[in-house]
Amino acid sequence: MPLIETTRHGDIHVLRMARPPVNALDPALCRALTAAIADALAEGAQGLVLAGGQKVFSAGLDVPHLLLLGEDGDALLGAWTDFFEAARALLGAAVPVVAAMAGHAPAGGCVLALCCDYRIMAEGPFRIGLNETQVGLVAPEGIQSLLARCVGRHRAERLLVAGAMVDAAEASRTGLVDELAGIDEVEVRAIAWLQGLLQLPRTPMLETRRIARADAVDCLREARIDLPRFVADWMQPDTQAGLRAMLARIGK
Repeated sequence: MPLIETTRHGDIHVLRMARPPVNALDPALCRALTAAIADALAEGAQGLVLAGGQKVFSAGLDVPHLLLLGEDGDALLGAWTDFFEAARALLGAAVPVVAAMAGHAPAGGCVLALCCDYRIMAEGPFRIGLNETQVGLVAPEGIQSLLARCVGRHRAERLLVAGAMVDAAEASRTGLVDELAGIDEVEVRAIAWLQGLLQLPRTPMLETRRIARADAVDCLREARIDLPRFVADWMQPDTQAGLRAMLARIGK
C-alpha cells in the first residue's frame, strides 16, 4: 500500500496520508509526501489537498521511531530533515494547498497544516496545536512564527508556552483554522474552496499568493529552524523523560 494515496478531481489532486493508525510521520511517510507533491506539480496539478485519516489527520512525528534511534545524532538529524523537507514542499508549492483535517492535528500534524494556504477542520471534539512544551521540546523560532502569522503574536505566545491543544471551535475563532465542516464534508469543502480560487485569473492570483506567502516561506529557512540545535535539545535527559512519559500515558 502506498503511504500517500493520490486522487484527482480535474486539476485538483488530493494527497491522502495513509499510514495507519494515526499517520505518525516517520521518514518514509515524510519522503513519500515530498515526492507526491513533486509528482502532482509535475503532472500539472493546479491545486492540492492534504488529507489524513478520519479522527486523526496526523499525530505528528513518530516518537517511538525517533526514540529507537537513541543517541544516533546523524539518524535523528536525517529523520527531522525529512520532516522539514516535506513541510517546505507544502509551504513552497507553486499552487494553492488546503489542509483537510478530519480529526486531531497535534505537533507535526499542526505544522503541516500551518504550511497550507487554507485549513478546514472537522467540527466536534478534535484538537489542534503545538504541544511541544508538554513533552519537553522547544518549537523552533520559525515554527513559532508560522503559528503567530495565523493567530497573532500574543495568542501564539500563550499557546506555545502552555503547549496548548485547542478544540476545533476555538481554532476557528482564533484563525488557526479557516473553516469548520462536518467530518464527512471536510474534503468536499477543501476541493470546493480550491475550485472557487481557480476561477480567478491565474497569473495575478498566483503572483499575489507568492508575495503574500513570502514571509511564511521564510519561516522554514534553515537558520530559523536550526536543526542541529533542535536535535541536541531532543537528546537532553529531561526531554527524553518527557517523551517517554507521554508514550506511557498513551500506552505505547
